[in-house]
Amino acid sequence: MRTKSGLEYVETKAGTGKAAQKGKTVSVHYAGRLENGKEFDNSHKRGQPIDFKLGVGQVIAGWDEGIAMMKEGGTATLIIPPNLGYGARGAGGVIPPNATLIFEVELVKVH
Repeated sequence: MRTKSGLEYVETKAGTGKAAQKGKTVSVHYAGRLENGKEFDNSHKRGQPIDFKLGVGQVIAGWDEGIAMMKEGGTATLIIPPNLGYGARGAGGVIPPNATLIFEVELVKVH
């Protein structure tokens, strides 16, 4: 599904646990790549999910919006347009300006 903001959300496995909620801390495993397939980050390779408070701007807007649609144990593909990602500035020499980002995400836990 495509949201009004332009985020494309594709559920790949329905979660059966607690629903993600704004203001709650969530643990997420992910792999991020560019449209050309080049992977730029992968929490699985570090062996540890990322924890952040949902909906308060600690992560890119596409994550705040997409993860909020998930339940624990669920997986999804988030196709994030530049305006919901890193925009014209890109990120750290790894993500070019105006890049569309593709994330495979798993909502491990809602704390």
